[in-house]
Amino acid sequence: MTTIKILGTGCPKCKTMTTVVREVVSENNIEATIEKVEDIIEIMKFDVMTTPALVIDNVVTIKGRVPSKDEVLALLN
Repeated sequence: MTTIKILGTGCPKCKTMTTVVREVVSENNIEATIEKVEDIIEIMKFDVMTTPALVIDNVVTIKGRVPSKDEVLALLN
């Protein structure tokens, strides 16, 4: 099972990324746990200075922007 973390303090872009990721996982029947990380100390542990950021299996894959659904799907496959 894939572990997905969305790093962000709750800004509009962070919420949009969360929605995009949840829709991709749901629409493609991907087995994954999705965790929203809003604690700035936890976010800094990933060495991320710009949010939102997408972490898949503890690897930062995207930071500072909202990905497309196709991009998220490609990263999860």
